[in-house]
Amino acid sequence: MKILDFLTPATILTRMAATDKAGAIEELSISVADFTGIDNKEIIRVLLERERLGSTGIGGGIAIPHGKLAGLDRLVMGFGRSENGVEFDSLDGKSIFIFLVLLSPDNSTGLHLRLLARLSKLLKDTTLKDSLMRADLPEDVLRLIGEVDEEI
Repeated sequence: MKILDFLTPATILTRMAATDKAGAIEELSISVADFTGIDNKEIIRVLLERERLGSTGIGGGIAIPHGKLAGLDRLVMGFGRSENGVEFDSLDGKSIFIFLVLLSPDNSTGLHLRLLARLSKLLKDTTLKDSLMRADLPEDVLRLIGEVDEEI
């Protein structure tokens, strides 16, 4: 299982405009909704419902909003980068600059958890985080993540 099996250029945003959690979730959900054909409002509802359980802002400028969605036939990921940072109630109290969204079919617990663990491990690489902050194109994001994903 590789991250690039689930991430596509169509769901990558390299210049987010949002400044708060609700805005970031909404902005990130639009590209995923367009890609999957699932209603944007439903994606927002699922992601915000998960956020009510506890922030997915894991610290170090990273958030991994995630949830399970009925009607989704396969796992889908999205990526977002904010140059100015987003107030996201992160565990370390700092702004979030890199977002990885993970949406899974409601019956795929094992794969969902394995991919969350893989993302967490991948994003501990500070060189990768720095490079992602400079990535201007979706193809750059895919290349950078792919290179590090091959090593872990």
